[in-house]
Parts: sequence; structure tokens; C-alpha cells
Amino acid sequence: MLIRLRVDVDYPYPSRLRSFICTALGIKAGGDYLKNSKILARMINESPMEVKAYWFFTPKTMPDQQLMRFLNEERHEVALHIANEPYEEMTLLEKTTGRKLEYYTVHGTARLLARLMWRRWIYKTPQIPEDYQLTSFHQFPTFGLDVYCFDHSDDQSRKMTAEQVKEGKILHVHPIWLFQRGKMNHRGSYYETLRTLLDVDNDLKALSINKKDFFTVARESREYDRDTVPSDTLMKKLRERDVDIYTFIERKWSKTISNPPKHWKETKDNIAFIEVTNYDDWLQKIGKKTRNMIRKAEKSGITVKTVKPDDKFAEGIWKTYNETPIRQERGFPHYGESLQHVTQVLRSTPNCTYIGAYLQEELVGFIQLVHGDNLSQISQILSMQIHWDKAVNNALVAKAIEVCATNRVRWIMYGRIGNHPSLDDFKRNNGFYKLELTRYYVPITRRGRITIRLGLQRDLKDSLPQSMKYPLIPLYYWVSRTEMRTRLFLKKK
Repeated sequence: MLIRLRVDVDYPYPSRLRSFICTALGIKAGGDYLKNSKILARMINESPMEVKAYWFFTPKTMPDQQLMRFLNEERHEVALHIANEPYEEMTLLEKTTGRKLEYYTVHGTARLLARLMWRRWIYKTPQIPEDYQLTSFHQFPTFGLDVYCFDHSDDQSRKMTAEQVKEGKILHVHPIWLFQRGKMNHRGSYYETLRTLLDVDNDLKALSINKKDFFTVARESREYDRDTVPSDTLMKKLRERDVDIYTFIERKWSKTISNPPKHWKETKDNIAFIEVTNYDDWLQKIGKKTRNMIRKAEKSGITVKTVKPDDKFAEGIWKTYNETPIRQERGFPHYGESLQHVTQVLRSTPNCTYIGAYLQEELVGFIQLVHGDNLSQISQILSMQIHWDKAVNNALVAKAIEVCATNRVRWIMYGRIGNHPSLDDFKRNNGFYKLELTRYYVPITRRGRITIRLGLQRDLKDSLPQSMKYPLIPLYYWVSRTEMRTRLFLKKK
């Protein structure tokens, strides 16, 4: 299946404002000239799919030598995006690139700012001579990928894009919207959709990229599931994405890192951890009080079993989420989620085992076990508050231990220890202990190096010593409850 792209390079920089200023003044500033175009070209070149890209350049976005090295003639064709003068611009582009042109398109300037940029003072498209040597590319059917991505989710965009390619449509994109969203012209980021279609950058697929106050940090969204050591290729791609710092943990129960580079910043982290041999051994190691709680759940009529993540189970989770807006003295983030969203998340999470606690066929609690390499995580554990007296959570943890022991899962993780006193006690009572880990922060840019030097890379709650953190927890709970109640109040109005 041939994937064809029409790429309109009408902004020279990732920033629209800087593109406008530099284009209007006729200058180049900074080392990120045509940056997104170069990323897009790299993705096309690395794709195992059959791809053909038609690049339409304006007089103000002439490709430099670096981009031309990406635009091999096998997969890329240079074409003209006419702004004002068809002949002059064609000659300039052919001279700059050393390529013979075949196609053209006409650059639209409906907005006032665009007319100012291109000195097209009156909204009027350039007149194309009848004997013009180039062929209009407007005759081919296209699908506006960045336009579609504005109003649709990544899943919807991926599905629609695949259908359009099968129908022979050419995907129409603008490099400037590769990662950002344009509200005025209704264009959305299409990177994830195109990345999946081209089957590239799979090492970035599971990354979580977060913008802090003045720096950007990336990490694996499921960093505890597998051993991670950042490669030079990954660092290069993150630099393309303007990521300043990459962080990861050393999974010392699985693999240790010897002689890490000196510029990697080491900090302490921890997880709640347990080694599982068999269920009976675990039952003997936990205290008598916890064993009594497990028996109490059984006597209260609670039955626990592994569950297929179907629509009925999703509805039970949805009811549990929306039972109360306040849990464990804090605002509950899942309160108010729709049944459709819960069902979608349930179906899209891979490598999971779900355990449900039932009272007369009604779901009253559940655990989500996420399986990784040499580890399973208790990702979610939640029960109905109306049944708090039935020790539902103790029964759920016991079943999770039994399931992992049966499946020969040796290690189980249950979040961290140190941020929630009562939950920390619950973890310890169920056999989990605090395992100290090393977290690494790898600076990628100058901004990242400065951030790490100043010690600003960690979240405030992780930077505070325990002696200061615990006294502040009640204040944090109060703020969380107040935010939730305010949101609900405003929603009612």
C-alpha cells in the first residue's frame, strides 16, 4: 500500500510568531530553520512502508542543505508552493535544490496576517499562465490530516487516515502542526497518527512528555515494566521534540547499571515491593490482623475472582468511580468520568489482569494488575465506600498475590511509600516493604543541564524531606477537596 503525502512548507520555524516576523522581514534566525520538516523527512525515510512525499516550498521556506540531504529522490519530490510570482519562484527553487520541478500548488492567503507576510495586500490568488510548465497538484484528491486531527482523537484519526490511504487519497499536512495545535485555523497535531501509519519512532511510543514551568521532561509511561538505558538515537529524537531532560529508574531487582556517565544525575526513589514465592508463605508472613481482615471479607459475603474486561465490568468500575468525589480525604480524579471513557480505557490497556470483588453479583471493588518484565504492578485498587466495613481491599490484595503466585510472577509493586500515611500502613500490613531505587536524570539540552544543576528537576513532593512532607499532607488534602468541591459547584451553575 503506497502512502502519499502532500507537504506544504509555508512556515520556516516551529513558532508561527517567529515565522511571521522572519518572513515579513526576510531574515533567518536560529538553528531550528525548517526543523519540523526535517523531522518529518526523517520519519518518512525510516518508514518500512512504501512512501512518496511531495514537498511544496515557498520562496521564504527554501530547503537548506541539511534538509536536502534528507530529501532523496526515491521517496521525495520537490515542488513549488506559489506565493506571488510563478516563474521567478520556480526558477529560484530549481536553482536552490538542483531539482527539476513537475508540480505546483498555490499558497492561500485569506487571513490578513498571511497577506502581510507575503505582501499580497489584496486577497487575490496569483494568476497562473496557461502555458505554465508545471502541473497543478490541486487536481489530486487529498485528505487534510492536520485538519481532521483538530476535532478527533488519535484513535479516530488513525482509523480514518488508514481508510483514506486505502481509497488512494493523498495526506495533506503542514510541518508546523506536527506537534502543536492551531486554534484559529483549526489544525491539530498529527504526529501520533502519522507515526503509527509510517510505523516509526516506536521507541517514543510509550513516552510521557510533560512541560514544566520552563523545561520539558520525558519518561516511559510504564517505566517500571522493563529495563531502560537511553540510547543516543533516543536522545537525538527527544532533542528534536525539544525535550530537556529524560528520566528513568534503575530496576535493581532485574538489572543494575554499572558505571553510569558522570553527567547523569542520581537521586533516590522508592517503590512498595514484595517478593512472592507462594500464597501460603505470604499468608504466614503478614500479621494476624490482616489475615482476620481477609477472613472478614469472606464472612461478609465478598467473593473475589479474575474478570474479563467486558462492558458489564466497565459499568461496575464506572459506578465505583462515581460513587463519591472525595476519597482518602482527597478529591478523587476519576469522579465524573463517562461510561464511554471508562470502557475505552479498559479495552485499550494491554498486558493486564483484572480482579473483581463481588457482593451478590454486584461489583464492589476491583484491582488492575499490569504485567511487565519480571514484575507485576497493582495499578489500581478501588472499592465502594459504602462497603468499607467488609475489608474488600484486603480480599483484593490477597487474590492478587494468589494470581501472581500461580502465574509464577516473582515481584509485585504497589506504588510508592511515603506520600500517604494511611495507605502506607495498608501496604506494609499486606507484606509490602519500601525498596530504595536510583532514579537517573539525563540532561539533553543546555536548559536541561541548568535545571539539573539547580536541582529543579524533581517534583516538590519528592524533594521535600519526610519530616517536612507529613505535616503538609493535611494541607494538601484540604486544597484537593476544595478544588473538587469548587469544580462541582461551578458545574452545577
